[in-house]
Amino acid sequence: MTVQHTLSILKPDVTRRNLTGKINAKIEDAGLRIIAQKRLWLTRAQAEGFYAVHAERSFFGDLCEFMTTGPVVAQVLEGNDAIAKYREIMGATNPANAAEGTIRKEFAESIEANSVHGSDSAENAASEISYFFSRMEIVG
Repeated sequence: MTVQHTLSILKPDVTRRNLTGKINAKIEDAGLRIIAQKRLWLTRAQAEGFYAVHAERSFFGDLCEFMTTGPVVAQVLEGNDAIAKYREIMGATNPANAAEGTIRKEFAESIEANSVHGSDSAENAASEISYFFSRMEIVG
């Protein structure tokens, strides 16, 4: 097993409903450590910059709009195979297809308001983490 870092974002639907603690408990119960965390309200430009990889997709505008409707909590998670483990506990993007016990099955309101974002590869994790955090803010 390899110790990895991955990015987690708790989306505006989570902060609006005060679910940050419940979701963090699920993350930690799965054996991941939260080694950096900050609450921020993304501007449209920041959301578009973060999701630029999806700029040509039909959902890009709606996603960026949603991500600016309230504060988010950006986090760096650490653990053995953290990327795959976090994606497993997040559940499928569409909460209707998510497995029982996953974050999205329990907390997501819709496919758009699906509560969490997680990196999908080591390369994306490194890029996404650096979008939100400096090395000095990551305390492992």
